[in-house]
Amino acid sequence: MPSALPDGEPMPKDGTLPASALEGAGERPLGFYLHVPYCATRCGYCDFNTYTATELRGTGGVLASRDNYADTLADEVRLARKVLGDDPRPVRTVFVGGGTPTLLAADDLVRMLKAVRDEFGLADDAEITTEANPESVGPAYLSALREGGFNRVSFGMQSAKQHVLKILDRTHTPGRPEACVAEARAAGFDHVNLDLIYGTPGETDADWRASLDAAIGAGPDHVSAYALIVEEGTQLARRIRRGEVPMTDDDVHADRYLIADEVLAGAGFDWYEVSNWATSEAGRCLHNELYWRGADWWGAGPGAHSHVGGVRWWNVKHPGAYAGALAGGRSPGAGREVLADEDRRVERVLLELRLREGCPLALLKPAGLDASLRALGEGLLEAGPYAEGRAVLTLRGRLLADAVVRDLVD
Repeated sequence: MPSALPDGEPMPKDGTLPASALEGAGERPLGFYLHVPYCATRCGYCDFNTYTATELRGTGGVLASRDNYADTLADEVRLARKVLGDDPRPVRTVFVGGGTPTLLAADDLVRMLKAVRDEFGLADDAEITTEANPESVGPAYLSALREGGFNRVSFGMQSAKQHVLKILDRTHTPGRPEACVAEARAAGFDHVNLDLIYGTPGETDADWRASLDAAIGAGPDHVSAYALIVEEGTQLARRIRRGEVPMTDDDVHADRYLIADEVLAGAGFDWYEVSNWATSEAGRCLHNELYWRGADWWGAGPGAHSHVGGVRWWNVKHPGAYAGALAGGRSPGAGREVLADEDRRVERVLLELRLREGCPLALLKPAGLDASLRALGEGLLEAGPYAEGRAVLTLRGRLLADAVVRDLVD
């Protein structure tokens, strides 16, 4: 959950949405994102809205405490029920992210999920995910989550190499994420993801291949691989500026991506979004697909973002301010925007082009269609889907996805 909040119009104190937001809601799936903003330590590359105990000390008192956080978040779920009124949709996906959700007791995460179930109900095949730090869970914790209704878990592995983890300020030991996969399987989780980061200063091609091999060998059915992005204001950015570590390199990122796609494909993982691979359609992250396909989701927690029917809003960032708003009977929303039709079209192109199915050419304006023909000629789009009315990135196109998107949205 990014730390910066956009500008926008004020959010109504009761969180009321325009009537247009729920028009046609029955045709769109509904998901919940539950943000847990606490971390034991801050990773050097992290720009998310998270807080360590030291950072919270004296800034929010009991309201910022993680001890009663599950109850506070449940209050926002109940607010969501009031705002969405008699919306009959059961929740299709729940994703608990952070921060480090597993710093909370397993019972707290289960109670947060129960609040969603009690207020909205869950679809029979609902996907229920939590992120987890490898050092903050064990067999008993994972069993408690599984018994409480979670059926998917995502572990932050990042790398199998100690010197790479050190640059990232990750505190888990190499080998622990792989052990977590086995523990999750033993607890009854059918779907397990490992998150990897490539392009860290000091990482070699051999290091990256070793990380991929370790991840695949652990037996997850999903792997996410992201290029390291150096965000301003982070500890890593300051270290690079001081010359302590080198800046990341776009050419290295491209080479590492090609290695990832080759190795993962060879192990039976198919890409379905530029940074995500799964061994089957069932292994895909349905919650993230809600984002990429412009469906509806309610983001609960400090700094969390929501989208319902073309209305997007975001919560206040600080846990104390967030809890204080809910305790006072107010929406924790800091601002919102009502998306115009053109905004929604542009977002569809931006997001759907990243998917294996691509985006419909019908979404493109004349200039975008001309650009798509050039991209086709340059080998950035696949010819077969193009003939069927869809723009689908080739492997080379995935390497240049941001540039292709910029051309196609014109």
